[in-house]
Amino acid sequence: MDILRLATAGSVDDGKSTLIGRLLYDSKAIFEDQLAALERAGAARGSGHADLALLTDGLRAEREQGITIDVAHRYFATPRRTFIIADTPGHIQYTRNMVTGASTADLAIILVDVRKGVLEQSRRHAFLASLLRVPHLVVAVNKMDLAGYEQAAYERVVAEFAAFAAKLDIGDLTFVPVCALHGDNVVERSINMPWYDGPSLLRHLEHVHIASDRNLIDARFPVQCVIRPRQAADPLLHDYRGYAGQVAGGVLRPGDEVVHLPSGLTSVITHIDGPGGPLAEAVAPMSVVLRLDDDLDISRGDMIARPGNRPRAAQDLEAMVCWMSGERPLTAGTRLLVKHTTATATALVGDLRYRLDVNSLHRDTEARALTMNEIGRVRLRTARPLFADEYARNRATGAFILIDEADNATVGAGMITGLP
Repeated sequence: MDILRLATAGSVDDGKSTLIGRLLYDSKAIFEDQLAALERAGAARGSGHADLALLTDGLRAEREQGITIDVAHRYFATPRRTFIIADTPGHIQYTRNMVTGASTADLAIILVDVRKGVLEQSRRHAFLASLLRVPHLVVAVNKMDLAGYEQAAYERVVAEFAAFAAKLDIGDLTFVPVCALHGDNVVERSINMPWYDGPSLLRHLEHVHIASDRNLIDARFPVQCVIRPRQAADPLLHDYRGYAGQVAGGVLRPGDEVVHLPSGLTSVITHIDGPGGPLAEAVAPMSVVLRLDDDLDISRGDMIARPGNRPRAAQDLEAMVCWMSGERPLTAGTRLLVKHTTATATALVGDLRYRLDVNSLHRDTEARALTMNEIGRVRLRTARPLFADEYARNRATGAFILIDEADNATVGAGMITGLP
């Protein structure tokens, strides 16, 4: 079975945590003791039903305030597919957490309260999902029970959201009317909305096609570490030299000719070792060990690729950056560390091209700084070349994080938009 990574987003109190809880509950992915605890919590609040939102709202502050603060991950599976769910916050002050949760998602679910329509945070998260190149977007129009399950109320939200989405780069957009609290159209089709002829949310998640979303053309293998088991009991392993990492693109097979960067020396893959033994091929995002025909000087941060299809070696990067630090703003001349795949390099911010208003999509070219949760286009100059692709081509080799040299804190996340 393949794995679908999905993230929920939307404004505060639109029902993101409740929707995930309903998915887990109706798909029988909750243990009995968990269900009993949720029922006790619901009874204590006088709701008369299990408080499903507590499945993901695990922090004490989240339970007290009834909001999501941090990103919570939940796992479940159906006979057709395995799911990894990231429940991301809706609060504007936790936008950086939403970026973190959606950065690796194959699909994003944006919840919209049918009574409130498309709010500022709904637009903000739709734009962020588009910026992060999440291939599939599902708009779950929630709380249909509070609108009497009326088709007109649902269609008003659809028209409003579609008008805003037309300004964004969204490849696949789907709308589903749901009631997360009662389970309408979440796992099973609802009898309360006979006018809706589409699939339930879970059925759509099970059948959405994601295989073609992955880059199977550009072979990219950032080296994480070199494995030399010198103390191995097996004498055959005394000469073992393997290069461990996670495939970031393309398909790798034994017998393939590859090039090592930065040296430019070529070799041939002799073996690919996985957790269970030798493999006939490796694709993203598998973690494997490559063995080569030649003993090359390869170390962490280097890249293995195809001789005729190499990433760009660049020191000047144009990137969209989401600034996450509340301690200090991002300004021209700021010195930071860039963590790109397995490589780390010192970088200097050249200039801030513009700050983006994610609500109006207006570019403020007069801006001189980015503060926490703001997004803008910047130019970076790194101390040594990075082997990168544009983010639109490869999300793994086109993304990076920015680190404060003083305290090693992650202060920004970036997506490469231009290479020289």
